[in-house]
Formats: sequence, structure tokens, C-alpha cells
Amino acid sequence: MAFEYEYARPALAVDCAVFGLDESLKVLLIERGLDPFKGSWALPGGFVEMDESLDEAARRELEEETSLNNVFLEQLYTFSEPDRDPRDRVISVGYFALVRLSDHRLQAATDANDARWFDVKKLPKLAFDHAKILQMAKERLQSKVRYQPIGFELLPKKFTLRQLQQLYEVVLERELDKRNFRKKILSMGILKELEEIESGVAHRAARLYRFNKTSYQQLTRQGFNFEI
Repeated sequence: MAFEYEYARPALAVDCAVFGLDESLKVLLIERGLDPFKGSWALPGGFVEMDESLDEAARRELEEETSLNNVFLEQLYTFSEPDRDPRDRVISVGYFALVRLSDHRLQAATDANDARWFDVKKLPKLAFDHAKILQMAKERLQSKVRYQPIGFELLPKKFTLRQLQQLYEVVLERELDKRNFRKKILSMGILKELEEIESGVAHRAARLYRFNKTSYQQLTRQGFNFEI
């Protein structure tokens, strides 16, 4: 016999702020196909099922609603305002995710009518409290990208130093001195210089690099601190 609780239990949901990068910082939104807020744009997410963890729920919802899978995903914060969902008492655990745009093809499904990338500075009005979740996720990204090399999750696997600097300038929303940036990032010993140059560009082709995760992990065990 199932145990009957004396007190009402709130529903539990997950919502994911998914970031990508091209010339600007992008966030992935879905168009809701169901009430409440049918036809409005929102973060991908949904209710946690009884037999899954929060992380499993977040990854399932991302794949079901947008076809994204195998992405960098991390818990952000718990959003618990009593009136955040007009349907019921719903507590949501926010996540933020980082993807390489070239690695994924969007396809809306389940209760999402559409899925699109939006410039974070040109957003439509968002359903629920998703504007608050997104703002916190953006602030977490801006903070964390300075002391952990998570920014490489947004870049192609092979990139130029120009692309790397552009990543930090776009995310941090400020210009960086080219000479100082390159000197610092190259001195860290976490980039592998490749015997390749970029192709199909109008300007002079630049050398390509790759993030050396093994070197970074070894350096971290020795007390290395990543900081931009």
C-alpha cells in the first residue's frame, strides 16, 4: 500500500538555459505547444519523472524537446517562488548547458512547437520566470568562464586564437587586449598548436589550436589555477 502524506507535495521540474556561440552569445528557446503560455517562448524543460534523477530529467527534456544530447550540463539554482507556475505549486531546478552550434541540429518535439537560437540581447518575452532563470545562468557563465575552461565547449574543436579571444569578449561583454590575452593563454600550456591553418577565409589564414584537456587535468593536480 502506498504511503499517504499528511502534507501536500509540490511538483518538481527542470529548466535548461542552453548557450551557443557564433558572432554573438545565443540561447536556445522553445515555443510552447501547451497551456499555460501556449505560443510563448520558454526555456526547454519539464517535470521530473518518479524514476529519474534531476540530471537525467534535464538531459531527457533537452533531447525530447530540441533533439540535443551529449552536451555540457550543470545545475544552476533552485527556483521556488510559490506563484512561479499558474498550474500548481512547482519547484524548478535550473540548469545551464553549453553546446557547439555546428555539432547539433535542432528539431522541436513533444510539447514544443518550435526550437530556435536567439541572441541573448534580443529576446522575446519569456514564459513563467524563465527570464530570471536565464539571467542567473548568464551571470554564472560570465563568472565561471573566467576561472574554468568551460568556454571551449562553445568553440569548434579546432579554433584560432582570434576565435578564442572573441569567445571571451562576447561572453564577458568587454574588449580584451590582443597581445596580453595571447601571451597569457599560450603561457598556460593547455593549448595544442596544430599543423593546420583555417581555410575558406577572406583574411590571412591563422594557425589552428585544440584544447588539451589532458594537460589541463595534469596541471590542475599540480595546483594550476586557470584564470582569464
